Amino acid sequence: MPKPLLQPQGEFPAVGFGRRLAAMFYDFLLCTALLIVTAGVYKMIQMAIIGETRMRALTESGALDGDPLLSTLLLFALFGFFAKFWTHGGQTLGMQVWGIRVQNADGSAINLWQALLRFVVSIASWLCLGLGFFWALIDKRKRSWHDMYSDSQLVQLPKRKK
Repeated sequence: MPKPLLQPQGEFPAVGFGRRLAAMFYDFLLCTALLIVTAGVYKMIQMAIIGETRMRALTESGALDGDPLLSTLLLFALFGFFAKFWTHGGQTLGMQVWGIRVQNADGSAINLWQALLRFVVSIASWLCLGLGFFWALIDKRKRSWHDMYSDSQLVQLPKRKK
């Protein structure tokens, strides 16, 4: 199956570090809202199942701290957010605002496997105190670790004519 080409097509420059950070901050705000809503829905369902009194007792005893099911659900929600945007159009909302797109070298959308690699390696980059992101400052092609491992690139799109 041929990979869908993203629009607009052309040779675009690699994204600068500042623009990359600005888009990440914008997406951070959106992801924070997504995680709050997801956790809220999870807790409401949990309370409907076990009851308000039992939920309060478990919360006060600390038994619900570090809930692995909630942590897993939040991780999947985050991956779903990024995977959907990256594989369909190549841009999260923050990337759209800052004119950035993730794509393959041929201008096609990345696939789900590449999105998973980007997601996992970007988490590792943060766990290494952001070293994987700062790598873009020294790489000649301005690639971060997750760009390299997923064999994708971030490009700066031209401004749209009004």
